[in-house]
Amino acid sequence: MAARSIPNPAILTSTLPLLEARASSDIDGFMTTTDRLFQYAGTDSEPIDPGTRAAGRYRAALQRGADSLKQRPLSAATAVEVCRELCGFDLAVRTRPAAALTNRAGVTLYTPPQGEALIRDLLANWTKYIHDDAGIDPLVRLAIGHYQFEAIHPFSDGNGATGRILSLLYLVERQLLEQPVLCLGHAIIWNTADYLQQFNGVMQSGEWESWIVSLVNAVTETARWTTAKVMAMRNLFVEATRHVRGQAPSVYSPELVELIFVRPYCRIANVVEAGLAKRQTASVYLKELSNIGVLDEVKVGREKLFIHSSLMDLLKSEQHWYRSYTS
Repeated sequence: MAARSIPNPAILTSTLPLLEARASSDIDGFMTTTDRLFQYAGTDSEPIDPGTRAAGRYRAALQRGADSLKQRPLSAATAVEVCRELCGFDLAVRTRPAAALTNRAGVTLYTPPQGEALIRDLLANWTKYIHDDAGIDPLVRLAIGHYQFEAIHPFSDGNGATGRILSLLYLVERQLLEQPVLCLGHAIIWNTADYLQQFNGVMQSGEWESWIVSLVNAVTETARWTTAKVMAMRNLFVEATRHVRGQAPSVYSPELVELIFVRPYCRIANVVEAGLAKRQTASVYLKELSNIGVLDEVKVGREKLFIHSSLMDLLKSEQHWYRSYTS
């Protein structure tokens, strides 16, 4: 797998889920930028804008879900954990009716199931279905299970994002992904109209085939995009290693190069926390990386940041382009 070409798994798990978090927040109407998201990642600072907060909660929810898979199989309890992290407050299966889905003319297209007991029964059925090994291809089962969860609409808020996270966790559980780093939200953004059309087709007339083909194609398209992004990150990592080792041998270490890929917005404290140097020496390390064109030193308020701009260019681009380092 492409992920194995990256020497430190944290390089992927600290970056690609943030791209997925931003895409998912965009789908839900909470807009942010990749730069703002990475600026606040891994800090105790609370972003002011709701888009960055929502994307940060998505990333935390995805990680919580991935951690839960180490303890127990994917289940309704996982969904509750994920949704609580997403929403930022304690919640459970809804006890109040959910709003009906209507078209522009006000005609009701679908009314989610009502009643806590029924919803819990349907979630139990969903859990049973996604773990059934009755010979159905796992991607087909993913498509059906994703529709099933969204149609149940089990929570008062956060159902769409929760369903997208559960889809990634399902792929991890079925060992189709090693880490939940597939940017599925990108595929939905690229094909939002098609996604909604096929979803409504199942809802209104049972058009399962079109829905399954659409979602499987989305996963395939996203897998190709993510693989290309990972390989570009690997190439940039190789170039960074060569450049730092050649231009700044006195500060070079594999761990330092890995850190600026894990933390594209790097702080002196990050170097200290990684155990690479004490504060004064850490500052020297980052300034030297700035001197040779690997990092850009900027001041934001009272804080000094060292931005890995070549990596950020790559992460922000829908293509897989990055600029080489200059000394």
